[in-house]
Amino acid sequence: MFATTRKQIRRVQILKPDKESEFIMTKILHINSSVRNNGSISRKVTEEFLNKWKAKELGATVVNRDLAANPLPHLTEETLGAFFTPAENRTPEQAKIAALSESLVQELFDADVIVIGAPMYNFSITSGLKAWVDQVARAGVTFKYGESGPVGLLTGKKVFIFTTSGGVYSQGPAAAMDFAGTYLRTVLGFIGLTDVTVVQSEGLAMGDAGVEKALAQTSNTINELLPA
Repeated sequence: MFATTRKQIRRVQILKPDKESEFIMTKILHINSSVRNNGSISRKVTEEFLNKWKAKELGATVVNRDLAANPLPHLTEETLGAFFTPAENRTPEQAKIAALSESLVQELFDADVIVIGAPMYNFSITSGLKAWVDQVARAGVTFKYGESGPVGLLTGKKVFIFTTSGGVYSQGPAAAMDFAGTYLRTVLGFIGLTDVTVVQSEGLAMGDAGVEKALAQTSNTINELLPA
């Protein structure tokens, strides 16, 4: 989480339509973090979820952020320097670095719903997704410190996280090894995204039957989340 003194990013208030108002179409931010383009289960299940959502709400718009096709830079000393330098004092290079972070943050503020495909690699999230987190978790932008501690600023949004794993981590002795879904819940909650649903597709390394079972369970969960 990094401080900034840059100009305030535009924050969009999500208005709930009433009987007298025009229906507001949902804006969805879709983040893919699997390094695999072919055979990725996390890509498959988030696509299934979004297709079902768009079938229910024809006017919904989706912004796609593919962290494998367009990888984000990991933190460097230069990145931190740009974040901590007041906007009016930044060099052209620092302004360019900060602009990337600000565009990613703006995608979050503009979205009503965030859908994240998060495969588990070595018990945690992908390095690409961690790079995204480091770009958007910024003091004074997506969270602030008040008298009683940190306060998240990305409120009024819904998050769906689709995790995938070769083993089973939802229960049993391996549950303590899940640093993917638990981490995302924590860091997203820190910046105000507290309405989070995690859908786990697990046991994918346990043969074709395991894959079939996991996909069936995930489809059932999606149907429960988005009933016809």
